[in-house]
Amino acid sequence: MTRPLPQLITQFIWPFFRNWLLALSIIVLSLCAIAAPSAYAADGAEITKASIETSDEGYRLSAAYSFELNSGLVDAINRGIPLYFKTEVELTRPRWYWFDEQAIDASQTVRISYNVLTRRYHASIINKQNANSPNLQQSFSSLDDALSLVRRPNRWVIAEKDALKAGETYKVSVRMGLDLSQLPKPFQVNSFNNSDWRLSSDWKNFNYKVE
Repeated sequence: MTRPLPQLITQFIWPFFRNWLLALSIIVLSLCAIAAPSAYAADGAEITKASIETSDEGYRLSAAYSFELNSGLVDAINRGIPLYFKTEVELTRPRWYWFDEQAIDASQTVRISYNVLTRRYHASIINKQNANSPNLQQSFSSLDDALSLVRRPNRWVIAEKDALKAGETYKVSVRMGLDLSQLPKPFQVNSFNNSDWRLSSDWKNFNYKVE
């Protein structure tokens, strides 16, 4: 006797499809759990100051960070592997009728490297918003002096004046940490599974009202 099509779907096809979806979900969640924490896990860095300021050029981020490099990172940079310290800042405006509006998504990266021949440390600043402008470059005699550009960076422009609406309140989110994606490919594989490379702050959130 031939079974009706709905009965066949309920008894055989749907259980198979449901189990397939469940297995796929477990795989995806497992991959996210493995990759996400090691790529940018909060560890070893703290944001001690963060605020938004206005200027003639636009909106600036004023921030300061506290952290120390572990022996593994110090050894890496002294062997010629550059380190990339990336600051991310996002400004969003809540909307009751829809998703929050993302007004600003900016980042700045400080690259610290060591020249074995000259025995000097070099720092360069790469700004996402001004990719075509020359990068600021400085030379230092010690690693601690070079890291001062990361710990106490200059106030940098995150957006032009017309990026925000007057009278509106925005949620500001700031984070700083090592950008492992900038490392040479062979070191990326090792760094994602090495706790020595997990240098990052938590997201720091606060509100900013545009005057």
